[in-house]
Amino acid sequence: MSGIQDVIENKLTGRGGNQQPQQQHNSSQPSDMNNYNNQGYQQPSYGNAGYNQGGYPPQQPQYGGGGGYPPQQSGYPPQQSGYPPQQSGYPPQQPGYPVNEMPYPGGQPSGYPQPPGIGFNTGMGSGYPPQQPSGYPPQQSSYPPQHGAGHPQQGYPPQQPPQQHYGGGGSNFYPNQGFGQPVMLGTPSLIPAPGFNANQDAETLRKAMKGLGCNNAKVVSVLCARTNSQRQEIARAFKVMYGKDLIKDLKSELSGDFEDLILALMDQPAVYDAKQLHKAMEGLGTKESVLIEIMTSRTNQQIAAVRDAYRALYRRELEKDLIGETSGYFKRLLISLCAGGRDESNGTDPLRANQDARRLYSAGEKRLGTDEAMFNSILASQNFSQLRLVFDEYQKVTKHPIEKAIQDEFSGDVRDGLLAVVAVVRNRPAYFAKLLHDSMKGLGTRDNDLIRLVVTRAEYDMVDIRSNFQTLFKTSLENMIKGDCSGAYKDGLIALVNGNSGR
Repeated sequence: MSGIQDVIENKLTGRGGNQQPQQQHNSSQPSDMNNYNNQGYQQPSYGNAGYNQGGYPPQQPQYGGGGGYPPQQSGYPPQQSGYPPQQSGYPPQQPGYPVNEMPYPGGQPSGYPQPPGIGFNTGMGSGYPPQQPSGYPPQQSSYPPQHGAGHPQQGYPPQQPPQQHYGGGGSNFYPNQGFGQPVMLGTPSLIPAPGFNANQDAETLRKAMKGLGCNNAKVVSVLCARTNSQRQEIARAFKVMYGKDLIKDLKSELSGDFEDLILALMDQPAVYDAKQLHKAMEGLGTKESVLIEIMTSRTNQQIAAVRDAYRALYRRELEKDLIGETSGYFKRLLISLCAGGRDESNGTDPLRANQDARRLYSAGEKRLGTDEAMFNSILASQNFSQLRLVFDEYQKVTKHPIEKAIQDEFSGDVRDGLLAVVAVVRNRPAYFAKLLHDSMKGLGTRDNDLIRLVVTRAEYDMVDIRSNFQTLFKTSLENMIKGDCSGAYKDGLIALVNGNSGR
């Protein structure tokens, strides 16, 4: 009996022992599942979706208590849960990246920081706004601030920084709104007229042109004391009130140089520049001086607006016409400027300036012949502050200004174009003061040039031009106009030169 009993006990002991590995295997699964807890996502829980805590519902023995299979608690070992329990379909997560209040250093809460002001060196700090510490550590500027205006050009006074505010205009006034961009190039003589009323001005013009003759003084008092955007409003109001086109009425009532002046004022700035460029290239011969003046002195956005206006007016591309009317390296210079791709930041790099000055010296005076492409690539692409440094470094290397090198190494239109670029970079108002003087000196007056210069600069930097004119030529711009012009034409020019800003 004891032997039979021992056999039974051994069998029972063996069957019970077979359960233990399943229990061990069972206990290992939750620890394996816990390995997902440190991943990007936790495993979702299915809750009470038709199943109990085990992987499958418990099963009853199929063959009674002593069948061929031992009794089992479950088809699979019991589990705490198919996945660790969670409060929701996805667990609350920490952001994959730290949350920044400012997405960019110095930026606004919006996705991108505010863009820098567009234009050339205006004395208003660097091309980018100051940055506060944020998602990135604070950085030193790549370029040191540029304080001076560089070595003054021979015969030109150094350029003064522009005034920041204009009388009556407020800090939000941007000159020459017809171009569609805020560019502070200097101190304008014309600012938006306070208390402006387009309907009232339209009525004044209607009365001035009604009946026999035209009251030119009234025309000057209105159109020469308003900005271009205000003149466009007056033209619209005139058409609404009287069913007539203001420009057509002005053409029928005015004549001579005074008519040309007033009609120039009524064109939007980009349209007027496009017309001037086309006029310079149409017919036999080309007036290269007009191409040089406009293409070397306009900002990138202004050039883009002129290209668009030219295409709309003449169904032609400005660049193609420039190519067809010019040649050689002068053509290449104009194409570079027409692309409107100049760097317009105020960033400066003294080391690069020294290197570029030496490249210019090696491309010109140091060698037999001239590498014109090197001059074009530097003078047509770099920002004005950087170019002033280049000119300073060139003076140190060669002991004479870069203008002398250009005069010695180039000739013809490309020489005049490169000298104009240098003059505009050194002192834009002085460059225009010289052009104004040239339009009136000697016998006769080049009225088309005089009108273009006064009309296009009144809303940008005419106050600075007046100051430079006085310094350069020891007489006022107003006095020289009085000596060369007369009548309403003279009055209109002087009204634009003196402006309404009280400066």
